[in-house]
Amino acid sequence: MKIAVVGSGYVGLVTGACLANVGFEVFCIDIDEAKIAKMKRGESPIYEPGLEEIMKMNIEKGRLHFSSDLKLILNEVEVVFSAVGTPPDEDGSADLQYVLEVARTIGTHMNSYKLIVTKSTVPVGTANLVKEAVQKELKKRNAEIPFDVASNPEFLKEGDAVNDFLHPDRIVVGVESERAKLIFERLYHPFALNGHPIIFTDIASAEMIKYAANAMLATRISFMNDIANLCEIVGADVDMVKKGIGSDSRIGSKFLNAGAGYGGSCLPKDVKALIKTAEKHYYSLEVLKAVEKVNDKQKSVLFNKLEKYYNKNLKGKKIAILGLAFKPNTDDMREAPSLVLIEHLLSAGCEVSAYDPVAMSETKRKIGERIYYCNTAEETLVDADALLLVTEWSEFKALNPEKLVSLMKKPLLFDGRNIYDDIEMRKMGVEYFGIGR
Repeated sequence: MKIAVVGSGYVGLVTGACLANVGFEVFCIDIDEAKIAKMKRGESPIYEPGLEEIMKMNIEKGRLHFSSDLKLILNEVEVVFSAVGTPPDEDGSADLQYVLEVARTIGTHMNSYKLIVTKSTVPVGTANLVKEAVQKELKKRNAEIPFDVASNPEFLKEGDAVNDFLHPDRIVVGVESERAKLIFERLYHPFALNGHPIIFTDIASAEMIKYAANAMLATRISFMNDIANLCEIVGADVDMVKKGIGSDSRIGSKFLNAGAGYGGSCLPKDVKALIKTAEKHYYSLEVLKAVEKVNDKQKSVLFNKLEKYYNKNLKGKKIAILGLAFKPNTDDMREAPSLVLIEHLLSAGCEVSAYDPVAMSETKRKIGERIYYCNTAEETLVDADALLLVTEWSEFKALNPEKLVSLMKKPLLFDGRNIYDDIEMRKMGVEYFGIGR
């Protein structure tokens, strides 16, 4: 089976490379010629552990190809995955212009049956819009060519996307014909053999599953952050609360870590889009509105603690930041809590030094040279008046408290992810403040 994947961003490139890795011939399409040239050399345009290795292997085996022109290969393939971006529009709803442009291109140039699969995260009802766009182009040509539209949402965690694709918790597929279902059964047969469940639904349900899953994860995060803030007020420890409620089989322990708020390319965007979808249907998702509000406030929690400690007198203070990416094992800075924190610090007159293992180039692209970028974690500590841990990279977890005492002007630590032993830190002379502890 030959497959095209349109859009070689995070979702598209991982999808294309991993499908090639299980034996299919895959053509990854992107309009960015520079990106295409880079990928042809086996270089990934995104930071994702393990991705370049499988790209290079499958390029060498002749299973993974790259092109900037969908028209050239459209009639060689049976399945077209649409994995183009769906950025938030000004009102927070998903912008579908790229999704519909792909549909129009397919409708204009297809000469044989195609299964058109939406891989991007899209609102409920998008498949109908895709179908209408293809049919409109076929009508212009007076062509009667069969096709199917389907939804196959992704559930990839940045930093572990290759593993998530190759070893999925579940594969969700929304179809409306037996022909489309049979193609998906062939496509995902290697995964089914390894015990990974395929869940077939109607298309609208598949579209909703993706949004509902991300909304639930965002809800758990904001709920625990709200509880953490209350824990501080009443004298409870959110880590103990997490253990107590996470041991309940009805709740479970995942996504219960308190912190400085969520970010990234998925949760913020998808929560906004789901709220807007509901509003378009005259319904208000009150829980998700609260989730979004709590998260917006939580991104300022570290600054608020620091400002309170120094009695709102932060001008001239040197502040060290460890971690810039919205989460470990990625260079993604979209909606990163660190960006909100940096703006607060600079507005308060602070001098900011920061270090991140992979996200500093992306941070420079977003905010320029307004802060000092350090080569090591230790370099950020020199003469600092406070250290703010924002992203829980593994290399930060073994931070030696003696280094804080010896290098910092004031050994003051605000742990935005609760990764340090507060008792040990205080015993070694570090003033420690966590989230909800």
